[in-house]
Amino acid sequence: MKAKEIHEMTDNDLVTRLGELKQELFNLRFSHATGQLANPMQMVVCKKDIARIKTVLRERELAKKA
Repeated sequence: MKAKEIHEMTDNDLVTRLGELKQELFNLRFSHATGQLANPMQMVVCKKDIARIKTVLRERELAKKA
């Protein structure tokens, strides 16, 4: 997911997507632990997407306070 796409989403969409990504990361970790994960880079991509979304949500939160 690109940063531009994330910035265009609403706060509610971001929170929803964040929950989906956290669930996906849990499933990826579980698959990795059982040796069924074909591409471990999926976990890295998922973590980065989570970080991007959290960053945008925090930026918006700080902008509302200022």
